Amino acid sequence: MRKELSPFYEKVYTVVRRIPKGKVTSYGRIAEMLESRGAARQVGYAMSALKNRENDPRYADVPWQRVVNHEGRIVIKGSEHGRFYQAELLREEGVEVSKELKIDLDKYLWDGLLPHEVREIMEDI
Repeated sequence: MRKELSPFYEKVYTVVRRIPKGKVTSYGRIAEMLESRGAARQVGYAMSALKNRENDPRYADVPWQRVVNHEGRIVIKGSEHGRFYQAELLREEGVEVSKELKIDLDKYLWDGLLPHEVREIMEDI
C-alpha cells in the first residue's frame, strides 16, 4: 500500500495545476505562493514524488515539467534522461529551451497566484 502524500505536497500540486501551458515557474516562487518561504527544496521533493505516482490518475494532470529552478534551468537530480524529457515536454508547449536546458524567464515566467487566489483554491482541497 502506498503512503499518502503530505498535505503540503497536495498544496504544491494544486498550485502547479494552475500554471498555464507555455509558462513556467520556480520551486521558490511556488513556496512563496504557499507562504512557505525557504521551502523551495520541499517543493522539489513534491515534484520528485510524482515519478512514483505516474500511473495514479489523481496526479496525472500535474504539469510537473513547468517547474524549474530560480534561474530558469531544468535541474532534475540524478536523471540526465529526465532533464531532456522535461525540455521536450516544454518545447511541445511552445517554450523555448536552450541546449543548456535553460528557459528565458523574462519571456516564459508565470506571474503566479495572488494570496487571496491561493486561499480560494486551497478551500477546495
